[in-house]
Amino acid sequence: MPHCMNPGIIHKSLTNLRLQQKKAFAVLVDPDKVTIPHMATIAALCNDALVDYVFVGGSLMVSQHLDQCIKAFKSNSDIPVILFPGSPSQISRYADALFYLTLISGRNPELLIGAHVVSAPMVKASGLEIISTGYMLIDGGTATTVSYMSHSTPIPHDKDDIALCTALAGEMQGKHVLYMDAGSGAKQAISESMIRCVTSQTSIPLIVGGGITEPEKAYLNCKAGADVIVVGNAIEKDSSLIKEISSAVHQNNVNV
Repeated sequence: MPHCMNPGIIHKSLTNLRLQQKKAFAVLVDPDKVTIPHMATIAALCNDALVDYVFVGGSLMVSQHLDQCIKAFKSNSDIPVILFPGSPSQISRYADALFYLTLISGRNPELLIGAHVVSAPMVKASGLEIISTGYMLIDGGTATTVSYMSHSTPIPHDKDDIALCTALAGEMQGKHVLYMDAGSGAKQAISESMIRCVTSQTSIPLIVGGGITEPEKAYLNCKAGADVIVVGNAIEKDSSLIKEISSAVHQNNVNV
């Protein structure tokens, strides 16, 4: 039987971060870029670095071993695994939860409701905890896979007001969390100014990822208001960053 967590437990843990002014670190794993045996190594690194969550998913998902990757990770770690799907087919009952993503920064009807209609029966049958997520693409200074695949123009890097209004709309539509993403391989991370602007007027958890390649940037994004920092591409290039960035994120929890 797959490991299954109580309904709502991950959503509650994310909400508690904001309520308690705590910060968390998530590692994003793209199944297309790892082998099943490598998942044991990733699990060991994450355990050692005190990673809070592992997100699994990718924009394309060419490989067919999503289930096996998650099972291999969970056999070596108790860290919650949350699906970060790039398409309706990226569902695994072996995960703990699923970010049900709505691209609220774009105008592609497929990613506003179309894909959700197609995937709803599978998602419902999966038994996963479903976390309704307002997903916002932010310009990271370079074309990214997610931007290309979604046929969506990112929010300009310096348009804090657009990001705020988009985030407010997502919250008022009932999204559980907000996810601001500059995309894998972004040249620049989301600015502290934009994060601060969004969190100043929203109350649901904010996840921030893309372009975070050094501990100091992770620390500053947390200081600006991000509740969860996500790193994927940088760690693929240098696994030692897992512990360094995790430490920087969790520094914000000292004396809280």
